[in-house]
Amino acid sequence: MGADEDPVGVFSINRYTGEVSVSRSLDREVIPIYRLQVSTVDMSGHLVEGPVALEISVIDQNDNRPIFTELRYSGEVLEGSPTGTTVMTMTAVDADDPNTDNAVLRYNIMRQSPDKPSPNMFYIDPERGHIVTVISPSLLDRETLPTTTYELEIVAKDMAGSEVGLIGTATATITITDRNDHAPEFTHSLFQAIVDEGSTGVVVNLTVDDRDDPATGAWRAVYSIINGDPNRSFEITTNPDNNEGMLSVIKPLDYERTAYHTLLIKVENEEQLVPDVGYGPSSTATVTVTVQDVNEGPVFYPDPMVVTKEENISVGSFVALLNATDPDNLQNQNVRYAVLRDPAGWLNVHPERGAVNTTAVLDRESPFVHNNQYTAVFMAYDNGHPPATGTGTLVITLQDVNDNAPYVYPSVVRVCEDAKELNVFTLAGRDRDISPNGEPFKIELAKQNGLDKTWRATRINSTHSQVMLLHSLKRANYQLPLVVADSGEPSLSSNTEVKVQVCTCKKNRMDCNGVGSLRSSLLPLLITTITILLSTLSL
Repeated sequence: MGADEDPVGVFSINRYTGEVSVSRSLDREVIPIYRLQVSTVDMSGHLVEGPVALEISVIDQNDNRPIFTELRYSGEVLEGSPTGTTVMTMTAVDADDPNTDNAVLRYNIMRQSPDKPSPNMFYIDPERGHIVTVISPSLLDRETLPTTTYELEIVAKDMAGSEVGLIGTATATITITDRNDHAPEFTHSLFQAIVDEGSTGVVVNLTVDDRDDPATGAWRAVYSIINGDPNRSFEITTNPDNNEGMLSVIKPLDYERTAYHTLLIKVENEEQLVPDVGYGPSSTATVTVTVQDVNEGPVFYPDPMVVTKEENISVGSFVALLNATDPDNLQNQNVRYAVLRDPAGWLNVHPERGAVNTTAVLDRESPFVHNNQYTAVFMAYDNGHPPATGTGTLVITLQDVNDNAPYVYPSVVRVCEDAKELNVFTLAGRDRDISPNGEPFKIELAKQNGLDKTWRATRINSTHSQVMLLHSLKRANYQLPLVVADSGEPSLSSNTEVKVQVCTCKKNRMDCNGVGSLRSSLLPLLITTITILLSTLSL
């Protein structure tokens, strides 16, 4: 390399004298050492001696200035930091020979901007490039400094910093960061608020001053109620935009119970204060909340009111005595009553006494009764300005009375005209009353001459009976008179007739043409009968 390899022809040799010459400028930072081989030959070109090594070292010259690894450096230092606190490290490199002074660097601060409160607030280690603070911690106060950002012009010089050394420059930006060395202080020692009783929401904004950096934990305020709120009726949240404390009522206040509330509020920062700073008297404030009286509606007690009555009690019977009181006990107001919702129109109420009486017969089987309960809503109103109203619910549990006779179903059945076929059908009893006024039912043939010679009724269970045709009947429609009775005391019964269609049965098909308009298979009737019988046996 340097002879017959790239870079070719850098060196040449006089073939007669052996003098080696360089043909162009050399750059140590590109190739510091060339290794050549030299041979001696006679005039005819035969090798006499060699090859032998010839090493050429390029001696360094100071032709490279220092270069910083970054054009701009950024660092931070906490306000109040002790003298000698390291802020950042500057680093420059020099391409010259590191074994010579050409690459030995020294650092220096050429300029500080601004230069207040001192032009020498920082120092740089000339050999290592460490920038440290030299200003007193008391003067390194972010809130009193003319700026929170300082710029330093840093010079790196080679030749160990001598007069003839080459230089490189860079800028260091140092930010004085905030620490929580100022406690928040209320702008007033007393705040006042007025709120209507029964309402909620923000009632007053509490303002504070804090000299620390906004939008940091050292500035953000945290408010707390330290006295005067035993019922937890108030809450304070911090407005993130302006650091104000928003005092809210979260549980409605009662004027008749307490018309005035005095709260002691404390404010702190999210971050902990530095050890030598504490919260003083200005970090607390008093808030007086005046509750304004509002006309409140009467309140029913109990609500709902639940009473039990028999159905069918006589019209005008007493049902309940409503009790509504006015919370505004200091106003001595009168309370009056009215019916607000009475779905069946069964009730009325005395406007002054609150006595509820019936205006119609109470019927447990009415569609307005659900799960044996009838619900009505009443209103109570005072004579305030303006009047206020309240509502209360009356629930009447109706006890059953045996006032509904049972009946049977279905009302139409079918049998076969041929006595060899299955001539059995099942009837069930139903009753709008409930136990003990309903089942078990007794389903019997009416007492008519000769009826028992054609039909037989047999009880299956508490609700169903089986009726059997004892002999063949001609194809026609017949009316079967029955009597069904419930289990009430006294029992109620009803006389009814079941239409029996006697049809022609062939291959499990029932032909009732000419007998009735209905047509069906015998199989469903058979399945129904068997199912009921199996159910009875399992019981």
